[in-house]
Amino acid sequence: MSHAASASAPDPLLQLENQLCFPLYALSRMITKAYQPMLQELDLTYPQYLVFLLLWEHQELTVKELGDKLLLDSGTLTPLLKRLEQKQWISRRRDPRDERSVIIGLLPAGRELQQRACQVPEHIFARLNMPLQDFENLRHQLTTLLTQLA
Repeated sequence: MSHAASASAPDPLLQLENQLCFPLYALSRMITKAYQPMLQELDLTYPQYLVFLLLWEHQELTVKELGDKLLLDSGTLTPLLKRLEQKQWISRRRDPRDERSVIIGLLPAGRELQQRACQVPEHIFARLNMPLQDFENLRHQLTTLLTQLA
């Protein structure tokens, strides 16, 4: 009798196909991979792209605000922001009202990058090949889960 035959049936709660975490994890990796060719053309990593999405929307944010919105700590953000500053896409300056706070702002080259990046979300939406309403419903559900877990 083989070992597998003698083992009891696996608990359905511990089967991969019954997990929520795995399809979310795999999907996140695949979506990030779908972004890579377009972001390489922009000379951006995926986390850098997320930072720019926020800066294009708000023009300026503190490192803490960026971290809160992206669910990243300053230890992850700081090296990423330094690289963007070296490329002269963003500025980093101390907040005169609070010296502990660093304000991140867009420089002209960072603003210009926005025009080139407009194709990225359109391309991803086309790759997903789903109706807009389904896309919006899924995004809403995922945002709700993120809020509950954060």
